[in-house]
Amino acid sequence: MDKHFTVTGFIVHEGRMLLLWHPLMQGWAPPGGHIEPNEDPLEAVLREIREETGLEVCPMPSDRSLDIDYPRELPAPVAVLLENSFEPGAQHQHVDFIYFCTLLSQPPALPDDESRLTWVDEGQLRRNEPLSLGNGNSAAVPEDVRLLALRAIARSHESGG
Repeated sequence: MDKHFTVTGFIVHEGRMLLLWHPLMQGWAPPGGHIEPNEDPLEAVLREIREETGLEVCPMPSDRSLDIDYPRELPAPVAVLLENSFEPGAQHQHVDFIYFCTLLSQPPALPDDESRLTWVDEGQLRRNEPLSLGNGNSAAVPEDVRLLALRAIARSHESGG
């Protein structure tokens, strides 16, 4: 089966996680997408987040740094997942580099009618509450997304964010 390299960025701000409604997968997920040719995973996750949310972020620091000047060390993903793709066309899988990120500036307020983006707090994730789609419907957060979101929020607390 073909494999495509992808990235996902879990954005934490003030103990909350930003999730997007993805119509293709019919589920809540953080921003992310395919790594483009000549793009490294860090460039890809920053680009995908900017394209999907308009936000500027940075990866959370890792304790696995080599502390060297050369070669340039990229921030390590917190996980690498192998997932079946929901995209139409030839069946394939995603090798997904997962990053935990924090905002570089205050987030803009989400419009009242914007059901595609939502901030979710730790309590909602722990209770596994379905999130409203703004049209009277709601959907649960997929278990892998929920667990990684909780881990990202915990990491943010540990680093003082």
